[in-house]
Amino acid sequence: MTSIFTPPGLARFNVLEEHAAFAVLLEACASTAWARRLLAARPYAGPEDLYAASDTATAGLTDGDLAEAMAGHPPIGRPKPGDPTSAREQRGMAGASEDLRAEMLDLNLSYQEKFGHVFLICATGRTGEQMRDAVRERIGNAPEREREIVRTELGKINRIRLARIVEEEARA
Repeated sequence: MTSIFTPPGLARFNVLEEHAAFAVLLEACASTAWARRLLAARPYAGPEDLYAASDTATAGLTDGDLAEAMAGHPPIGRPKPGDPTSAREQRGMAGASEDLRAEMLDLNLSYQEKFGHVFLICATGRTGEQMRDAVRERIGNAPEREREIVRTELGKINRIRLARIVEEEARA
């Protein structure tokens, strides 16, 4: 435990009924194995404990668990309709030109054909061009290398989403 003071939002998360906390975690990451591991480690003394548990759980995901997590992410450039999280995270594509959108669609399809899953990147704070350049670079990776990059990107996304949960719960 790394914190003496538990932020109010985290304290609220710590005492949520198990099914409600599980649902909150699945919204952050669609992997049931990840959510179960984080749920089992409650209560958390501070956000860093939660993030460390997330990192450990993400590192321990099997290929099937990773596939389940990735299935919860829409392709870059096509956020889930009505989902403020994917729209916020993919904000860098919001003002993209039609040419860039079309190129991302083609690249996403090529990537998915090669690797069997969506191109996963921590899109928060990235421009459409940066995301395009990343998929162009990563499409040449070997599947094993790409799987490790995906795991790293998922870990970044999970941390951002957990931080938002703690912050949102604090405002609730």
